[in-house]
Amino acid sequence: MKKSVILGMFILAFAISFTSCREKKTEAEATIEEMQEEGATMKKKVDGDEVKIKMETENKEVKIKQEDGETKIKEETDDNS
Repeated sequence: MKKSVILGMFILAFAISFTSCREKKTEAEATIEEMQEEGATMKKKVDGDEVKIKMETENKEVKIKQEDGETKIKEETDDNS
């Protein structure tokens, strides 16, 4: 009985440690992945600690600016309805 309780606690601790270490995507990473799936053209410019990414599809343009640990995302959509 004692061994099964200890074994169960060990398995529980092991499972929790794996689930808490999962990588979480940032909003910028998720946006980049989404635009790549849509077949967007991508331009990346690095200037020191500043990174600018511009992605375009036929009807959507996304600009991502990362500087000093801050990320700004600007989305523009062409709605020709």
